[in-house]
Amino acid sequence: MIKVVVLGAGNLGYHLTQKMLNSTTIKLIQVYNRSIHKIEFLKDKVEITNNLNHLKQADIYILCVSDNAIQEISSHLNFSTKLVLHTSGATSINDLKSNSEKGVIYFPQTFSIDKNVNFNNIPICIEASADKSLTLLKKFASEFSNNIYFINSEQRKVVHLAAVFVNNFVNHLYYNAEQICNEKNVPFKILHPIILETVKKIGEISPFKAQTGPAKRQDTKTINTHKAMLASTQLDIYTLLTKSIQETYVKKL
Repeated sequence: MIKVVVLGAGNLGYHLTQKMLNSTTIKLIQVYNRSIHKIEFLKDKVEITNNLNHLKQADIYILCVSDNAIQEISSHLNFSTKLVLHTSGATSINDLKSNSEKGVIYFPQTFSIDKNVNFNNIPICIEASADKSLTLLKKFASEFSNNIYFINSEQRKVVHLAAVFVNNFVNHLYYNAEQICNEKNVPFKILHPIILETVKKIGEISPFKAQTGPAKRQDTKTINTHKAMLASTQLDIYTLLTKSIQETYVKKL
C-alpha cells in the first residue's frame, strides 16, 4: 500500500484525491491546502490540514499547486527518504527544493472539477532523481494509467508548450466562436459536429494534411469579408492565424 499526501486542492488535486480515495492499492492519508475551507468536504474521508508543520509521514507527497508555489512549498518538505513530486509541465525537477527524493508526475490533460475524468485514457509523464524513486513512481502512476512515458524536464516543457496550443489556445478560439455566434443569435451548438470531426480527423491524418478553409485556399474575398465582420482582438487573432496558415501552405504545398 503506497501512502500519499496531496498538497493542493485545485482541479488536478481534486481529481487525484477522488481517484485515490477509491483505490485499493493507494492509501491517501492526508490532504493539505492553504485555505482549509476548500477541503472541508473531505474531512469525513481523510485527514485535512492547512499547516505544513502538521504533515503526516507518507511514501509520496504530491504538490498540486501553482508553478510559482512549487519552490516555496517544497522547501518545507524535509523528508530525506521520501518522494516529493510536483505535477507541473513547464517546471524543472530541480525546482523542487525539498530535502528528499524528487520526482515529477505530469498529466497532459485538461482538468475541471465539475467534469469527470477517465484516467485510463490519460498519458502520464514521469521523471525521478534516482532509480529507486523512479520504480516507486512508475508503480504509483500505473494505478492511474498504463500509458506511461519516461520524459525528462526539457522534453516535458515541449509537451506542455504543445498542449497549450492544442488545448488552451483552441479552447479560447471556441470561446471566441461562441461569442461571435451569440452576438448574432446563432446557436453555438451548430458548430459541435465540425469541432468533433476536426478532432477525429487528426487521429487519422496529420494536422498538415487535415487543414482546410479560406486561408489555405488563398480565398482573399472570403478572408476580407470575415475581417470586415471582426474588430479589436478577434480581428488580430483572425489576421495572425490566417497569415500563419497562408505562409505554411505557400512554402510547403
